[in-house]
Amino acid sequence: MLRPHPTRPALLLSAGLASLALLTGCSAGEADPGPSSSATTPSTAASGTAAATSAPTSSSAAKSSSSASDAAAASSSRAAASSSAAAASASEAAESSRAAEAEAEASREAEAEAEAARAREAEESAAAEAEREAEAAAAVEEDSSTTAGEGTVSSGQAVRAAKNYLEVLPFSRDGLVHQLVAGDGYSDADAAAAVDSLTVDYEAQARRAAQNYLDVLPFSRDGLVHQLIAGDEYSDADAAAAVDSLTVDYQEQAARAAQNYLDVMPFSRDGLIRQLMDGDDYSASQAEYGVDAVGL
Repeated sequence: MLRPHPTRPALLLSAGLASLALLTGCSAGEADPGPSSSATTPSTAASGTAAATSAPTSSSAAKSSSSASDAAAASSSRAAASSSAAAASASEAAESSRAAEAEAEASREAEAEAEAARAREAEESAAAEAEREAEAAAAVEEDSSTTAGEGTVSSGQAVRAAKNYLEVLPFSRDGLVHQLVAGDGYSDADAAAAVDSLTVDYEAQARRAAQNYLDVLPFSRDGLVHQLIAGDEYSDADAAAAVDSLTVDYQEQAARAAQNYLDVMPFSRDGLIRQLMDGDDYSASQAEYGVDAVGL
């Protein structure tokens, strides 16, 4: 016999429907969360979109900022380089200015020195010209003062001649007058006037003459004084003072004289001593020394 099951299918269907309804509701809930969820979702999407949009913009801004910084750094470097170049140019200009100033100063100093040299040369030339004019005027005056007769041989010429003689040889006053008269033909008056116009140390002249004699021949002290007086016309006082002012070894002079005699002629010892004493005015001791020195 068949068992009727009228209720189980309905229950099964109801349970199935319930499950389907539940699943359908869940799906709808997930698909449509409600007004609040819908409001939030667009905002969130907008935010996401803005964030997505702003990311490239920030990157571009960063790149722009970096490029600007690089450009500023390059500009600053160029400005620094330009400033350095300007400073170097200014320093070079200052150095050139100092060099030009130094050169100008040196040029001014050289010009001043040249001007001073020209001035000195002009002064020296003027002084020389003035001296020549003064000499010419003096010569004219001197010539005009000695014009007639014997005066045609001027005393001025005698003065020049006397000076020339004194530059070469020693002279006494009378010896120089005698030389001008006898040797050069000047009148006694012109010769005496010329010699007396000069300032001459005749003792010094006698000393020169005595030394000249001793350089050539041996002399005793008295023999040299006699030679200056008799031969050169010095005064007794000048001759004696001149000889005594010299340092002379008269024993050696006697030895030289003895040898000179023996070179000319033969002598005995006593004869040579007598010759040195009587003929040359050596003392006895000097004559004996001289004879002993030559081996007699």
